[in-house]
Amino acid sequence: MTEELNPPQPLATAAEDLPDPVMQAFEEVCGRLSGFEYQLDAEASDGYLTAVAASWRRIPLDEVLPKMCGDAFERVFADPQDEAQARAALQGRLDQILEDLSPDALLDEPDTLRLAPLMGLWDDAARRKVVEEGHADEAQAQRLQTGALWAEGFMRALDDFAADWPEPSRRDKRAAWCVEAVESIAILMVDPASEAFRLHVGKHWKGDPPTRDELIDATLMAVQDLRVWWLDHPPPQAPRRVEREPGRNDPCPCGSGRKFKKCHGAA
Repeated sequence: MTEELNPPQPLATAAEDLPDPVMQAFEEVCGRLSGFEYQLDAEASDGYLTAVAASWRRIPLDEVLPKMCGDAFERVFADPQDEAQARAALQGRLDQILEDLSPDALLDEPDTLRLAPLMGLWDDAARRKVVEEGHADEAQAQRLQTGALWAEGFMRALDDFAADWPEPSRRDKRAAWCVEAVESIAILMVDPASEAFRLHVGKHWKGDPPTRDELIDATLMAVQDLRVWWLDHPPPQAPRRVEREPGRNDPCPCGSGRKFKKCHGAA
């Protein structure tokens, strides 16, 4: 009798290989939003939320949505249950980024890269496919670079929340690097064949030009450094005017005609 061979069983999937449900939900929501506004695709939205999370204050999602989405969010998620799920998906991703930018973790390990951005990979094969499918010509395809959409979203959030991301004075030597850090994020949007890109690389990199991965790592480290910077240097707040409380024998400001101590100032 011939022994029947049992086929090998597939290995169990490692935990780190499992899809992230938070990211899956986030990408699904952004996929629906981008049908109304292309700049709300998952990568650009991820960059936007990263800028929000890197600010000096905790910005609530209710404040973020109108600036990030305009009226697209309300149009896409009109059903209350659908809206609640979409909000939970966006909040889930924002919470992940906030955790990556945890002040305690960044201060304990300042040289550790913690951010894990959502960036689509653009390589020669991907650019060639775009040209072959007629979506772009050769020159346009060369400007498609990994991280460019993410940086575009990040910089858009800086414009939308300008009060939370004021540009430090270039005359302030302590803050000069802060300006350069923002520039190192924006450089991901610049055509690598341009003069502006060449000048940036020549100024900040010694030896061989950086690979795209090295450039992205430098960008993410700049974001983490900016997060720590704003925690120590929050923008000055407008002074709040506090009205002087009337004296006990002064007329009560309510207009009753009685003394303050006998009216609203009574113990």
